[in-house]
Amino acid sequence: MDRVAETEPATGPPPAVPPRRRLSRGAVGIAVVGLLVFLVGALGGSYQGRLGEVQKNDNAAYLPTTAESTRVADEQRRFADVETVPGFLVYHRDGGLTDADRAAITADVQEVRGIDGVAADQVAGPQFSADGATASTSVPLVGRTGSTTVNGDRLVAVEQDVLAAARDGAPAGLAVHSAGVGGLLVAFIDAFGGLDSTLLLVAGIVVVVILLVVYRSPVLWFFQLFSAVLALGAASLAVYELAKHGVLTLTGQSQGILFVLVIGAGTDYALLLISRYREELHTHDSRVTAMTRAWRGAAPAIGASAATVVLGLLCLGFGELNSDRSLGPVCAIGIGCTVLVMLTFLPAFLVLFGRWVFWPRTPHVDRASDIATHGIWWRFAQALGRRARPAWIGAVVLLLAFLAALPTLSSSGLSLTDSFTNEPDAVVGQRLYDASFAQGAGAPAVIATDAGAVDQVIAAVSGVRGVATDPGSVCVAPDYAKLAQLAAGGGFPTGAAAPAGCLPEQVQVQPHHGRLLVDATLTDRFDTTAAQETVQRLRAAVHAVPGADALVGGQAAVQYDTLEASRHDRDLIIPIVLAVIFVVLALLLRALVAPLLLVLTVVLSFGAALGVSALVFDHVFGFGGADPGFPLFAFLFLVALGIDYNIFLMTRVREETLEHGTRGGILRGLAVTGGVITSAGIVLAATFAVLTVLPLVFAAEIGFTVAFGVLLDTFLVRSVLVPALCTDVGRRIWLPSTLARGAP
Repeated sequence: MDRVAETEPATGPPPAVPPRRRLSRGAVGIAVVGLLVFLVGALGGSYQGRLGEVQKNDNAAYLPTTAESTRVADEQRRFADVETVPGFLVYHRDGGLTDADRAAITADVQEVRGIDGVAADQVAGPQFSADGATASTSVPLVGRTGSTTVNGDRLVAVEQDVLAAARDGAPAGLAVHSAGVGGLLVAFIDAFGGLDSTLLLVAGIVVVVILLVVYRSPVLWFFQLFSAVLALGAASLAVYELAKHGVLTLTGQSQGILFVLVIGAGTDYALLLISRYREELHTHDSRVTAMTRAWRGAAPAIGASAATVVLGLLCLGFGELNSDRSLGPVCAIGIGCTVLVMLTFLPAFLVLFGRWVFWPRTPHVDRASDIATHGIWWRFAQALGRRARPAWIGAVVLLLAFLAALPTLSSSGLSLTDSFTNEPDAVVGQRLYDASFAQGAGAPAVIATDAGAVDQVIAAVSGVRGVATDPGSVCVAPDYAKLAQLAAGGGFPTGAAAPAGCLPEQVQVQPHHGRLLVDATLTDRFDTTAAQETVQRLRAAVHAVPGADALVGGQAAVQYDTLEASRHDRDLIIPIVLAVIFVVLALLLRALVAPLLLVLTVVLSFGAALGVSALVFDHVFGFGGADPGFPLFAFLFLVALGIDYNIFLMTRVREETLEHGTRGGILRGLAVTGGVITSAGIVLAATFAVLTVLPLVFAAEIGFTVAFGVLLDTFLVRSVLVPALCTDVGRRIWLPSTLARGAP
């Protein structure tokens, strides 16, 4: 009987599947997805260098279609199939131009007309300064032909060809520079040239150095950085295809931020996962089991963090500026690819290679994972808990002191010549041009009006302060094709000065569907505050002309409309992002008080970072101000990314509160997450600081402000203010959830 009983099948329900087998199947699923992600990321790596092919940096890539200057540009295209970017060649010799110089300058007019990409029929000059030391030739570049926009790389190449042609034939000692809208635009585009390789190289070096210090392992950094590069490859592939087919717009600005954002956010997510994995390896002999438990613990916080950033970025879609609207989906794709790689490929990659990746600090099963009972962060948390109220009050006072400098931040915009941290050739040329010639030449205001009211519009425009009063300053726009034919027939000898006053009617543009274009030369350069104020006066004057339906465009109007749209987007989007973040935190923490406190602390930190930045920009860097869009970009990356650390902290606090009560949960959560969040903050700050390698004031300002703000949030807000404030408030932070009725 005993032997029979041993062989009989047992009655009752079948035995449950061992947990380890279920975990193994889950791990296999993650590994399969990770393999697919690896293939996509590896394929996308080749697209990082091709993103410049689908970049757009013209006015249409930034301005909304409803802007008045955009509507004028649309009307201009009806009069000419070719849209040009005005620019100049500027020649200078200290002590005065020689006869050989003048001969070479005159010969250059015909030379540059033959360069492919130059609007040959609009090349004019040369003109010489009163002191005889400077000359200029108008050399507009072709920016659009029909519906085809010339990309940035092509504009740079054409401008380089123009400069090379002029410099090759220049007598020794004659300086040749570019200037005007075209020269400055090309300088901007060129500043983004090599963006992918430069930013990736510098960011990679910075991240490797910091991770070597954080992990104290010569190999672990590779797994993290390699995963971030894969995420960037996958994002580049997606963005390239979408931009190529017109689904989204990619600008040089959004490409630079995409690279930094993916590396920075990817490092944060990887640090959180790897830290949790190390904890579990002290408890579980099976690295698959350890990773599964680590994944389950870290994935909700990582997912909530990514969701917050993505939703915040997508709020840019409410803006007017096309550059803001395009940045949102571009960077959201980057964050989406990053979180996918870090939650699939990275865990499979780490498990595959075993515990040795942590060498020489290889974790073993010793039940020593509860770092809430030892270590510097536990001692710090206990000390903070004993002095919670003085700690959070002191932190608030310090932040308010930083915030007090915020009114000194000037965000009314920068002129193009003040937008570089170095001195590119176009800036040198522009300064020479401004010192010798009428600053408003080459970039007139363009007024589109009904043909029947053109005389009244010209009269109204001529009386506006800021419009030049010389003969021919306000005229119906020329028809450059007819002028070229006239010059070819000998009507206007090549290189001769244009006739005084307005051109004859036969070489002016003719009405198109009852509309005409009028050019008005301004007294100030198009990118100055004075020129933008003139645009406002012009619009007020021509809008008042009965029956004209007049609109004011041109380069100065583009600058003004861009600044106005930036201000609109800043004032609209910041409150929306705050509301979105509050909702995400409320859903994640299942409470209302804690999310409200977290949002308030992050806003205070943001204001403090801007206040310090205002002092640094003015007194240390000597910048001429900031763009109106700067506070919005700084807010997005400081608040949307900075809230990550509060999410990492408070999700762990809530987890610990379930077992140890609110006070114990806060202190243990701070102790457990202190090291990893501080490391993540340092890496993210250093990554954004890499933006300062670009020779652009906007990039330097964003890089400094986000880097400083992240460090402020990491060391003061997340480490002191939030835990101290929550400890002082106690279990009421969980209102209205049931946790508020638990242990204090």
